[in-house]
Amino acid sequence: MTGSIAAIGMGLAVIGAGLGIGNIGAKAMEAIARQPEAMGDIRANMILMAAFVEGAALIAILLSFLVK
Repeated sequence: MTGSIAAIGMGLAVIGAGLGIGNIGAKAMEAIARQPEAMGDIRANMILMAAFVEGAALIAILLSFLVK
């Protein structure tokens, strides 16, 4: 039973990370469309936040695996 719960936890972590990174990208494109001269700063912040989201998802997946 714990194996299936861990698999659900891993799946939720991946889905959450995908939605989060998609949202970051969408909002960054909106911000660049509104203020094109700030494209470099927006892109740098977008990449940094995407890395944070991926790191949090990786930690969640590892914890789910370790609990199993």
